Amino acid sequence: MEMLSTRGAAAVTPSRAILRGLAPDGGLYVPSEFPAFTAEEIAALVPMSYQERAYAVLSRFLPDFEEQELRGAIAGAYGTGFDCEAVAPMVRVGDRAHSLELWHGPTLAFKDMALQLLPYLLTLSGKKHGENREVFILVATSGDTGKAALEGFLDVPGTRCCVFYPDGGVSQAQRLQMVTTGGSNTHVIAVRGNFDDAQTGVKKIFSDPDFAAEMDRQGRVLSSANSINFGRLVPQIVYYFSAYADLLADGTVKMGDKVNFCVPTGNFGDILAADYAKKAGLPVGRLICASNENNVLADFIRTGEYDISGRAFYKTISPSMDILISSNLERLLFDLCGCDGAKVAQLMAQLKEERRYAITEEMHKELTARYAAGYVDEAGIREEIRRVWNEEHYLMDTHTAVASAVLRQYVEETGDTTPGVIVSTASPYKFGASVLEAILGSEAVEGKDDFACCDALSALTGTKQPAQISSLPTMPVRHSAVCERDAMAQAVIDAVK
Repeated sequence: MEMLSTRGAAAVTPSRAILRGLAPDGGLYVPSEFPAFTAEEIAALVPMSYQERAYAVLSRFLPDFEEQELRGAIAGAYGTGFDCEAVAPMVRVGDRAHSLELWHGPTLAFKDMALQLLPYLLTLSGKKHGENREVFILVATSGDTGKAALEGFLDVPGTRCCVFYPDGGVSQAQRLQMVTTGGSNTHVIAVRGNFDDAQTGVKKIFSDPDFAAEMDRQGRVLSSANSINFGRLVPQIVYYFSAYADLLADGTVKMGDKVNFCVPTGNFGDILAADYAKKAGLPVGRLICASNENNVLADFIRTGEYDISGRAFYKTISPSMDILISSNLERLLFDLCGCDGAKVAQLMAQLKEERRYAITEEMHKELTARYAAGYVDEAGIREEIRRVWNEEHYLMDTHTAVASAVLRQYVEETGDTTPGVIVSTASPYKFGASVLEAILGSEAVEGKDDFACCDALSALTGTKQPAQISSLPTMPVRHSAVCERDAMAQAVIDAVK
């Protein structure tokens, strides 16, 4: 298997793609072909542990890694850092759906599922290609990727991790998780702007030859831990196979029955991983893209037009989805247009220059055959959290609630009775104030910070507050740098002086 650039650059091996992060032409790496899992191979996952399932899937997508290398990386990634043996457990929510909980790792968000493994894959890739320079990881985060990356690369030899986050655009807990990070190789910088500004700035740094030359002079080479890196995306494919195996195990489906996945997403990586699982043979029905009020993805799926010109950017209670420029959508476009790199480059240039593009009718027909979409506003998110807690005694965060509400909309609109899975992306305690307010009303949070709200939420629901949250208020702040959105490159250079 080779990795192709979405914009036409020469193919490389998976390990080379992981080491680079982004292709030299600015494109994203995608597999040239997909493995074909048989029904027997999928059924064989049922009795396996999550670690064994991960090897069964990843070994097919990463053929240039040796078995011993992969098994060692997987054991290290999904060992002691997760608070449950299942790693990514499936929990039934009433009689209509399951919740795939992806937040049992060290930073309480789904990003741990990939970012606990990526450092292993990246260091192995560096050794395979004789890379002796320090690998400098640049990350833009809308809230969860940053801490997961910092935790994953914390004091990993031969690496350094620098995270940019939107100043004022993340929750109190998310910000403190990042700025209290220790380690000798971590940097955290707030950007005066939104996530799109931070993400655009990181991409600009990657495409700047002068910056690359400066890093080389310092004995460093750039790479990425954002989902533009295939090494971030490929571990996410695993948990869709694992979810299906769990549904087989509990009798919800029989082998070959389809399953719908509803995914709350802003950057499109989490739902694209489900699409890649489907292309590899997993019996997936519809992929339901769930958006908050920044619903550019839902509009694109419905209309075939991606338009951010004049579109308002909303800061919401589901901040990890407050994104208007969706990086991973480029990988889907490459698939929809028959792997035409020139066409994708044209669309991306159009987005940069005109802030919009439209796909062909044929591409849109293929898109809507695989994807459905919906969105929910702030009131709808709060209502869903309250309703699910009151009716099912299941506590969900503000992002999971988006998926839950959109799945409900989808079933009501279509009558589709296919078993549905809500992809749950974060612990409710990462957004304790918003969750408490959703259940009890605004008076319950008056005069309280996020951490007092988490205490009250735990007392109300009888659920345990994670130590990763309760310990934050007493931890020292170690990172206080702030930069303008057009000064990110200089901020990196200043950080490593």
